[in-house]
Amino acid sequence: MLRTRFESIGAYTPATVRSTEDLIAQLAVPRSLDLERITGIKNRRVYDSDPDRYESSFELALHAIEDCLWHSGYRADELDVVISASITRTRGAGIFCYAPSFALMLGNAIGANAARHFDVSNACAGMITGVLVLDRMIKAGAVRNGLVVSGEQITPIAETALREISKPYDPQFAALTVGDAAVAVVLDDRGDDDDELHYVELMTAADGAEHCIGMPSDRTGGIAMYTDNRAMQNEARYRQGIDRMADFLAETGRTWESEKYDYWIHHQFSAPAIEYISDLTERHFGTPMPQALNVLHDYGNTASTSHFLVLHEHLARKKIPRGSKILMIPAASGIVSGYLAATISRLAA
Repeated sequence: MLRTRFESIGAYTPATVRSTEDLIAQLAVPRSLDLERITGIKNRRVYDSDPDRYESSFELALHAIEDCLWHSGYRADELDVVISASITRTRGAGIFCYAPSFALMLGNAIGANAARHFDVSNACAGMITGVLVLDRMIKAGAVRNGLVVSGEQITPIAETALREISKPYDPQFAALTVGDAAVAVVLDDRGDDDDELHYVELMTAADGAEHCIGMPSDRTGGIAMYTDNRAMQNEARYRQGIDRMADFLAETGRTWESEKYDYWIHHQFSAPAIEYISDLTERHFGTPMPQALNVLHDYGNTASTSHFLVLHEHLARKKIPRGSKILMIPAASGIVSGYLAATISRLAA
């Protein structure tokens, strides 16, 4: 069977930094909860809204692709497929695109005119979903390589929340945690012992789909996100993902210890919640957990880009040694859980 690998990675974050303190100060009603303490998020990046430099999802994604291809051995016209995985698909102020596909527009913009193209949508698990699909396409021999990209201009949901939050426990509370970012990765069929995507699987429990919904606000007309945090973020929900991971390891003759994960990356939604998930996982498997890599303190929850933004930032800081085995744990509305494991040696940022 063909072995896939992450061939290159790129990322982009806007220059504007907005602190949690500044954000909370803009709420229309006084708030007693300490958002920074509850989430571990101090800052987030926010798109440039200047008309001459406007950073929509499209512009953010193009910056990440440029960075990715600069580190890649492939030119844009050598890509076999382009997959866009973002939740937000804005191109210009207030313009949300459904057709043609975002992947087609991005591919045309970079000169990947011969590439196949399509979008995938799976909430904050979008990038990992795109990687899963591309991994399967490569292993099936349908393509030799491809690019998965997401540009998330998602802070408009925070702007809506600031206008509309009116009570201590409000369904738009989670919208205050988000930040804007873009990431891109190239995968190809040249995996080996030093660089390989070992496995990637996702599972959706659709009975939780109503717990986090993005839609136009019926009050002020902006884009809004409504989340029932108590229903989504609890031990039963976390154990669902842990049990699925345990089943996979058992079914494939693996154990947590035999996999020897060096680092793991969770969806960047809450530092205390990530620590709690780690404790639950450690108790389940009865073994110490790998070192957690996080950037949510400085970037917040960047939606579908979060796992690969963490990977990119730690590679850029030279914090991941050659030959490290990374485990990514997605979490998304749906409710989506799963796992992605990869060994990386040549990847650079």
